[in-house]
Amino acid sequence: MARARNRIAGIISVFGELLITAGLVLGLFVVYSLWWTNVLADRAAGKDGDQVREHWAASGPGALDTKDGIGFLHVPAMGDGEVLVKKGTDTEILNNGVAGYYSAPLKSALPQDKQGNFTLAAHRDGHGAKFHNIHKLKNGDPIVFESKDTWYVYKVYKILPETTKYNVDVLQPIPKESGRTKPGRYITLTTCTPMYTSDFRYVVWGELARTEKVDAERTLPAELR
Repeated sequence: MARARNRIAGIISVFGELLITAGLVLGLFVVYSLWWTNVLADRAAGKDGDQVREHWAASGPGALDTKDGIGFLHVPAMGDGEVLVKKGTDTEILNNGVAGYYSAPLKSALPQDKQGNFTLAAHRDGHGAKFHNIHKLKNGDPIVFESKDTWYVYKVYKILPETTKYNVDVLQPIPKESGRTKPGRYITLTTCTPMYTSDFRYVVWGELARTEKVDAERTLPAELR
């Protein structure tokens, strides 16, 4: 009887140790996913952002796009800082701590286009989490895109807190789900929701309110001061 009790106690002890080990491994994975990937992504985005600004400083007037990124997104309601914007929304692009504009399933317009929808995606958790605070945006809030020579100032007018990840209609050139029915110059921000999942998508729509030329000192527009 004593031998059986000892055997059971030994099994319980081993099982307990395994649970502790599993808990530690899970904890380390969470730290890696939600903290360390942010550190790595911010480093990569910072390096690429510096390259874009160096490219701007060294080159004359030209096309908006560069191999390193097309410009920077500034959204005060989501926090201080700028978000580098690159072409594409594949994981290998977004994992570098940037926002990407869609090339598929619907091709994004660019800010300088006379009409269309500038559609963007970024991670909400991990890998820079550039859209982590998207839920803090409210109607009327500014979304500012900075190119080499122009500030594009959009104003939020509609928010969709949850939709299926397969809903590509939110990316239409005329985003009818937002209530718009005529061509214009729109911006759409998309990311995963709820936080720490990728089950659904959170969508914010804005419309161009004005543009402002960038001066020699790159003075911030009033919306960012």
